[in-house]
Amino acid sequence: MKGIKIPLDVPKEVWNTFTENFEMLTHGTGRLMLMAGDQKIEHLNDDFYGPGIAPGDADPEHMFRIADRGDIGVFATQLGLISRYGMDYPKVPYLIKINSKTNLIPTSQKDPLSTALWKMKQIKRFLKDSGLKILGVGYTIYPGSEFEHIMLAEAARIIFEAHRLGLAAVIWAYPRGKAVKDEKDEHLIAGATGLAACLGADFVKVNYPESKTKDVAELFKEAVKAAGRTGVICAGGKHAEVKEFLTRLYEQIHISGASGNATGRNIHQRPLDEAVRLCNAIFAITVKGADVPEAMRIFQKDPDVH
Repeated sequence: MKGIKIPLDVPKEVWNTFTENFEMLTHGTGRLMLMAGDQKIEHLNDDFYGPGIAPGDADPEHMFRIADRGDIGVFATQLGLISRYGMDYPKVPYLIKINSKTNLIPTSQKDPLSTALWKMKQIKRFLKDSGLKILGVGYTIYPGSEFEHIMLAEAARIIFEAHRLGLAAVIWAYPRGKAVKDEKDEHLIAGATGLAACLGADFVKVNYPESKTKDVAELFKEAVKAAGRTGVICAGGKHAEVKEFLTRLYEQIHISGASGNATGRNIHQRPLDEAVRLCNAIFAITVKGADVPEAMRIFQKDPDVH
């Protein structure tokens, strides 16, 4: 298996569990294709109903159907949804998103704070009781918020406790708050990936930088280097044209050196068959090393033909 040294906070008696979970998560490549489904709290119903969004996306089960049929590394969503639908989709690999907040309170009103909705002892019990493939946990931090100290302390504890259970830990790291001037600044994003490395995360999910004058794929190398042995994965962002999206993904991984991607809206806002085909195309670039033309061919064919 490539791309992993077992962290020293993983007890020896669960080394095999951690290794098996990481192997399943990355298909032995060290790269992660994370299907993100945590937006029903983060963005309420904005991402699931309205113009340009497939009617099927109004039903939470749409995401589970995609994860069940498509090629993915892991499906990340809240424990509540997993507990309501997981019995019908037992083959899907899951990552439990532990903290979430809505988007109703703007940063201009109050700096963001998101704390755990579930404790790790509850995750431990769910692991045992559900019988599902729970491979890891996820947690969001907002560096730059006046409440960052609360989230950093909680994230550090959750990563440590996750490793004690043999689970992988993924940190969503978004610089945000009144003190942050530019959330998409490449140097600030590199600071966020390095911060996640200091917390002990296995992967860190960040936004891709933006620049009108510079090569963004080259700029993003700073964030990858800052993370060291913590894999950097990029948020998929808003709905985009498929070839544009896949090209950007290819550059993130094969030019910048990112360790994967976390894609939500660009997948689940599409009709089921189209969403599955896009999953398969993203997986091909991320895990199989495909180029953009090959990924486009995968996207354009029947999702039931592999």
